[in-house]
Amino acid sequence: MRTSAQSPAPARTARIRTFSVSGLCAVGAAAAAMTLVPSPAQAAAPASHGAVTAGVQAAGVAAQAAALAEKADKAVADPDNLDAWIRASLKIMDAKGIPGTYEGLHRNIMRESGGDPDAANGWDVNAQNGTPSKGLLQVIQPTFDAYHVSGTPQDLTDPVANITAAANYAADKYGSIDNVDSAY
Repeated sequence: MRTSAQSPAPARTARIRTFSVSGLCAVGAAAAAMTLVPSPAQAAAPASHGAVTAGVQAAGVAAQAAALAEKADKAVADPDNLDAWIRASLKIMDAKGIPGTYEGLHRNIMRESGGDPDAANGWDVNAQNGTPSKGLLQVIQPTFDAYHVSGTPQDLTDPVANITAAANYAADKYGSIDNVDSAY
């Protein structure tokens, strides 16, 4: 215990550790599975109903943890994710001479749709006029049609087509998607 006369200990540099979801799930699954392995004494004794029930519950927890770890691993490896969509759009934009950066696209996507390719705005003036904004960058159909970039699907809600058309529109109106900091 420190008294008020003592000086505080020197500040220590905080260390930040990151863990992957799949890694934590895998560790949790392994820990749950280890509880299922009986000791030699437990193996020799007949199992009670409570012990069997606890074992079944622990197996269920281990299976759920393993399923979560597998899902997290697939999400990282799945090409249908925001990072992959942005990178695919950037390749097309580069080939077509459309300016923009990963950061500019990501910032606007998160503001417009939170990264949900199925996002749709059903309340603004566009929606009231029958053309709701849709997709990652909340584009209306007439704008998508006018700024669609060849090499992408002719589908407003296709993530890569939506990003690329919106970036093409922003380049025409604002010089680049990087210059857009609010609804556009």
